[in-house]
Amino acid sequence: IIIIIIIIIIKKRVLNKIQLLCFDRKYAAGGVCTSTARLDGKTVLITGANTGIGKETALDLAVRGARVIMACRDVEKGEEAAASIRAAYSKADVEVRELDLADTCSIRAFAQKFLREVNHLHILINNAGVMMCPYTKTVDGFEMHIGVNHLGHFLLTSLLIGLLKRSAPARIVVVSSLAHNFGWIRFHDLHSQGSYNSGLAYCQSKLANVLFTRELARRLKGTQTHTDTQHMGERTDDPHYTQPHDDIFHRLCNVPETPREGAQTSIYCAVAEELHSISGKHFRYVTTREKTAMITSQEQMFLK
Repeated sequence: IIIIIIIIIIKKRVLNKIQLLCFDRKYAAGGVCTSTARLDGKTVLITGANTGIGKETALDLAVRGARVIMACRDVEKGEEAAASIRAAYSKADVEVRELDLADTCSIRAFAQKFLREVNHLHILINNAGVMMCPYTKTVDGFEMHIGVNHLGHFLLTSLLIGLLKRSAPARIVVVSSLAHNFGWIRFHDLHSQGSYNSGLAYCQSKLANVLFTRELARRLKGTQTHTDTQHMGERTDDPHYTQPHDDIFHRLCNVPETPREGAQTSIYCAVAEELHSISGKHFRYVTTREKTAMITSQEQMFLK
């Protein structure tokens, strides 16, 4: 009887989440950042800016007058993206720097050079990520999803946090996903060595993004450096990081169809004047939502 009750409770929770996501699909393409804020004299760093929403975000912020530094694993593709941005907006101040989030040595080397050569950093957008890839490990032996999506950005942010504080007011935008609703931090098998499911590994990494951002917001309180998470934009075009069933997953997670649509929330979190005093929130489609019960449960575990 106890087992049956547990199954019924779990089934009900899963159905509630699916109903919520299906309802949210109505608004997937409706959010548009209408802010006219300028970023003249501001420096922006975007990871994974050579494609998708990262590239669209870089273009938008460059048009607003920002100096945009595109941190890319593939420098050649990054330069191609930068060239297309300059072609679209001749005054764009964009540059490409190599960064492999699957290698902590690359992250540290990137940060050291960045701190030597860049005097200010006003906006950091942790956009790069992998999604539902076959089981692989980072250079340091971390499972790829948690290693790149969370640990890589965790290290990068930690290394640059001092510069962000000195450049205040500053913002940190972490691209997460509604998939965090299905995530759970598997402390007993964080790197999926016991068993592996690409979807669950991805969800875990996105929940880690949200939890990290909330804790970072708490620690940055009073520093004029704010941080928020947002629902990811569009599907990746990189076949190395996708699986055939990605389309079903994207439909469940309400992924907008175009990079431009998907970039709107990143842009909003980076420039909206009304967010100057808001930190630790999760945004989707240019709206905010409070933390879910799942996040509350995870935070309670940390307090034990």
